[in-house]
Amino acid sequence: MLVDWLGFFIILGLLLVLDLKVIHKDPHAIGMREATRWSIIWISIGVAFSGVIYLVYELNWGGAGRGAGGSGIVRDGATATWEYLTAFLIEKSLSVDNIFVMSMLFTYFKVPAKYQHKVLYWGILGALVFRGIMIAVGTALVREFDWIFYIFGAFLLFTAVRMILQSEDEHFDPSSSRLVRWAKRVFPLVERYEGGHFRVKVDGKHYFTLLFLAVVVIEGTDVVFAVDSIPAVFGVTDDPFIVMTSNVFAILGLRALYFVVAGAMEEYRYLKQAVSAILVLVALKMLAHDLIHVDSKWSLVVVVVILAVGVVASIMKNRQEERHEAAQGGDGDSDGDGETDGDGDGDGETDGDDETETDGDGDGDRDRDRVE
Repeated sequence: MLVDWLGFFIILGLLLVLDLKVIHKDPHAIGMREATRWSIIWISIGVAFSGVIYLVYELNWGGAGRGAGGSGIVRDGATATWEYLTAFLIEKSLSVDNIFVMSMLFTYFKVPAKYQHKVLYWGILGALVFRGIMIAVGTALVREFDWIFYIFGAFLLFTAVRMILQSEDEHFDPSSSRLVRWAKRVFPLVERYEGGHFRVKVDGKHYFTLLFLAVVVIEGTDVVFAVDSIPAVFGVTDDPFIVMTSNVFAILGLRALYFVVAGAMEEYRYLKQAVSAILVLVALKMLAHDLIHVDSKWSLVVVVVILAVGVVASIMKNRQEERHEAAQGGDGDSDGDGETDGDGDGDGETDGDDETETDGDGDGDRDRDRVE
């Protein structure tokens, strides 16, 4: 597998250099069209890598597929491909919450739009290193202790229940974050931006800028999210190469996806419930791994269906509310019997010289004939 890992890291290095040094060489605000284009490109690259996974495992390059995981399962190309795509899709869906928190952090730190991509780049680059360490530790635990699956499964179940019970009004507040307070206490800071620089020299001393602080906090929050997402991927496969590659390609496209999705998070209101349902299923699969074996392609089908239901339900709910608001706007202040208000202009208001009185008989009818 050494050759496979080496080839993967070469591809990863080329993509990172291409992204920062060529494509985004000059800092600029990322527009919706550019973000959408690059989101499609990164997702396409991630999906296309499944072809590489198929060849690596089908042809057993570097001994791939020969019981690499703790379960000792021998994987052919098709099995490995299904596992990779399922893990990739789960990572992408779990990144939605990550995007929301990134949006809150950018607002809190007031990161200039043209430097947001740079912050995301270095933040996610550091997060990839931490995820690699966590995956290595997770793989070692899975190989040595079969009961670790029960721990992962119970933790995922707890995470899913927490997501389901979380109030819609409960938002991430960076000012109350322990990570933000810790970073401000540890690093010598100047409370300002110095262009795209992470450090600045003031009176002969070096200080970190707010841009650096934003990178540190985003790296830290991604590590926290990885604690949820990595066990979920181990619920799909215990092969470290598939776990790592699916994580990396899901994270690489997160920067561009942020600029597409951050402003429309509320449009997909049921996506969190869909992700919670996926975590519940993965958790149950891990808890019952000694009793039930679920084919990898059916795992992918179930994940796709659940996500599709969440997205479609969100769209239908949004359209229903739009129709309801349009109907209310069309009614205005009319009383529903086709009559307009007292001034007869249909604008829902009476003119200033009209006085509405009740008749002497007390029946409450409007007397429009009397004008002062």
